[in-house]
Amino acid sequence: MSHRSFPGRRSVLRGSLAASAALTLPTALGSAPAFALSGRPRAGWGVQTGDVTRDSGLVWARSDRPARMIVETSATESFRNPRRWQGPLLGADTDFTGTTRLRGLPSGEQIHYRVLLADPDDPRRTGEPVTGTFRTASARRRDGVRFVWSGDLAGQGWGINPDFGGYRIYNAMAALDPDFFLCSGDNIYADGPISASVALPDGNTWRNITTEEKSKVAETLAEFRGNFRYNLLDDNLKRFNAQVPSIIQWDDHEVTNNWYPGEILADSRYTQKNVDVLASRARQAFSEYFPISTLRRPDGRVYRVINHGPLLDVFVLDMRTYRNANSTDDQATDAQGILGAEQLRWLKSELSRSRAVWKVIASDMPLGLVVPDTGDGKPNIEAVAQGDPGAPLGRELQIAELLRFIKHRRITGTVWLTADVHYTSAQHYQPSQAAFTDFEPFWEFVSGPLNAGAFPANTLDNTFGPDRVFIKAPTTANVSPAGGYQFFGEVDIDGDSGELTVRLRESDGTVLFTQVLQPGRVGQ
Repeated sequence: MSHRSFPGRRSVLRGSLAASAALTLPTALGSAPAFALSGRPRAGWGVQTGDVTRDSGLVWARSDRPARMIVETSATESFRNPRRWQGPLLGADTDFTGTTRLRGLPSGEQIHYRVLLADPDDPRRTGEPVTGTFRTASARRRDGVRFVWSGDLAGQGWGINPDFGGYRIYNAMAALDPDFFLCSGDNIYADGPISASVALPDGNTWRNITTEEKSKVAETLAEFRGNFRYNLLDDNLKRFNAQVPSIIQWDDHEVTNNWYPGEILADSRYTQKNVDVLASRARQAFSEYFPISTLRRPDGRVYRVINHGPLLDVFVLDMRTYRNANSTDDQATDAQGILGAEQLRWLKSELSRSRAVWKVIASDMPLGLVVPDTGDGKPNIEAVAQGDPGAPLGRELQIAELLRFIKHRRITGTVWLTADVHYTSAQHYQPSQAAFTDFEPFWEFVSGPLNAGAFPANTLDNTFGPDRVFIKAPTTANVSPAGGYQFFGEVDIDGDSGELTVRLRESDGTVLFTQVLQPGRVGQ
């Protein structure tokens, strides 16, 4: 498989990040550096980039006090003759976070950048620069594309454990030198408090780093913000963020388990029962802590398409914000579904317009796996499939409409990637064995968790004819990261042949399953 190589990338990071390691630790974890005590702003939560295209990208940082964000970019790590970008003022209204958009970048090139935080009253007083690097998407097909994906971070009470090495899965993903990382949702567990220790089945103890905001379920804006800051206490994640751009989507745990618009919680842990209020606060914190191109729009939407050169478009779905209420999901008509009517129209339009060889549909929930929602004691459905193997019902009607559209518009190269269920698997959907047959075969690949409890496999629903080709899952619920079953996936698109190879990997990078797909086929 051909893929362009940038041999200096990790050596750059080893030098620049290691040199500033003491500067990128929050004060709560150690004594403050001397320059911070002098009153200069400090970017102690690292840097990250997101939604990178052929000529643009977003750079994120957080300050420990009011500051002006400045970004400098260069073609080399020496930063000779850098290009300077004036960013926003970082203040309390955004929890001292900010994003600077870089435009007019060269395609297919390694971009070195550094973030400077300047005193708003004295621009000459700047904090220690924090450096990072990323590749812009290539306009040349022959360069190929490689990316990784997963989801589900710090769930079920399994947080940052220094004895375990923290979120060490990020080191294995970085070792593949991907062009970007797709996070398929559950970036935080706002509904999952983190305690100092958890007893393991083998008699050992799992020990977590703890913070005040992670001691209870998140309800206030400050508590949601604290959930995002918690993950940035992990050095593995901060190094990864400085090296690999992200494409971020959300699912339920950014707000609370299995939420839907209009829901009133029965959970006794919450004093604020109105999910719409919680979701509004969560969305604000989400928009502050990730560089996402659409969140600053008036509609603040998460769904979007990222054009990554001639080989790949990534269609990022939001199966949370526009869904109808969780129910038995067996209604004969359902115009709203799990995407909402407007998002479905957008997706159809963008798929029709796409000229990329491959169209990855980043879905925060699986299609043919039955995901129940029994939180209120009722047999409700959380995802799409409801366990009835017959003709489409409920939310399946909307997915059937989309699959029919892909077939009749002869849209080629669609591949579905997801997480959510806390194990890894590969499903091939085939009309020859489905109740609904008006679609072309396609693949759905599941990965995750990154660092959360692992769970047994969900049952399949035969409406769309899924054949489970591969699976690795535990037989007991909520297996800790120490017990294994932490996963990520890799997608490698060859620039010469156009072949797309999916590899499902364990947390140390071990390949469990490989599937090679050929370009130019309707569906896939």
